[in-house]
Amino acid sequence: MTDTDPFARFAVWFAEAEASEVNDANAMALATATDAARPSVRIVLLKAWDARGFVFYTNLESRKGRELAANAEVALNFHWKSLRRQVRIEGRAEPVTAAEADAYFATRPRDSQLGAWASDQSRPLADRATFDTRFAEVAAKFDTVDVPRPGHWSGWRVVPQVIEFWQDREFRLHERLVSTRADAGWTNGMLFP
Repeated sequence: MTDTDPFARFAVWFAEAEASEVNDANAMALATATDAARPSVRIVLLKAWDARGFVFYTNLESRKGRELAANAEVALNFHWKSLRRQVRIEGRAEPVTAAEADAYFATRPRDSQLGAWASDQSRPLADRATFDTRFAEVAAKFDTVDVPRPGHWSGWRVVPQVIEFWQDREFRLHERLVSTRADAGWTNGMLFP
């Protein structure tokens, strides 16, 4: 592993997390803010990553989708408790291509695909029966055909500007390595614990 490439370090740490975490090593906290700077955070799942960034998918009309459209500056945090590690990422979210969204949507379980059509994510719901009825209607509509990706459902790629690797140490003498994007690549350094 090269110390100058944060994606190489992430690859090693992510592989170790996938081997040790009981559930959802790809779970990451996503912090967004409205255009008025009101913050919110929730857990989303990392579905792809490479040197371009970190990808997750969502309903574009959900609260997070609306916040991303208003203010694309975000932060991600992976916390792998079993490894006593976390990775913090700060960057800008950009929409994935329609082809990327279509390809990923096609891999989702059918009920998840139907749910993307049935749900007005983040909006008030009178009762569970309303959602269950909508789900049944969508299931009937697409009963004999593949479920297409709805236009309001897509993905975002977080293009990192800063990636910090935090390793727990005894007595809170943690190790913090930080990589910051520069014109010629990445600059690397350490932070006090």
